[in-house]
Amino acid sequence: MRLDDPWHDESASGSGGPGDTGSFVPAGRSAPAEPQRGYRAADIYLEVQRSGAFQEVRRRYRRFVIPATLAFLVWYLVYVVAAITAPGLMARPVAGAVNVAMVAGIGQFLTTFLLTGVYARHARLRRDRAALELRWETQEMTRGVER
Repeated sequence: MRLDDPWHDESASGSGGPGDTGSFVPAGRSAPAEPQRGYRAADIYLEVQRSGAFQEVRRRYRRFVIPATLAFLVWYLVYVVAAITAPGLMARPVAGAVNVAMVAGIGQFLTTFLLTGVYARHARLRRDRAALELRWETQEMTRGVER
C-alpha cells in the first residue's frame, strides 16, 4: 500500500509490501544519516534542540508570529476601544446604511483571512522545508536507539 505521507513509516506499521526495504528517502536526499549508537533518544532530541538548524527554524517562526500577533491584537483592541469610547464615530454613515463600525468589522474578518494566508505562505517558503529536513535527520538519528 502506497501512502502519500512521506513520514509514514511502513516498516513500523507492518504494512510494507513485497520488496519493501523498510526505509524511505525523500527526493533530493543522497543517503540516510547513520543511526546514533550508544545514545538515548532523549539525548538525540536535546542535541537537535541545541543545533543551529533547530534554532533557525524557531527564530524564523518567532520573527513572523510575534509581530503579526501584536499587530493584529492592536488592530482588534482599537476596534473594541473605538466601539466603546467613540460610538458617534462608529455610527457615522459611510455609504447608505453602512457605517464605520460595519466597515471596521468586515475589515477584522478580511485581516484574519489575509493574516492566515500570509502565515501559510511564510511557513511554506521559510520554515517547512528546514523543519522537515530536521525531522528527517532526527528520525534517522533515533532509528535503532534505545528509548
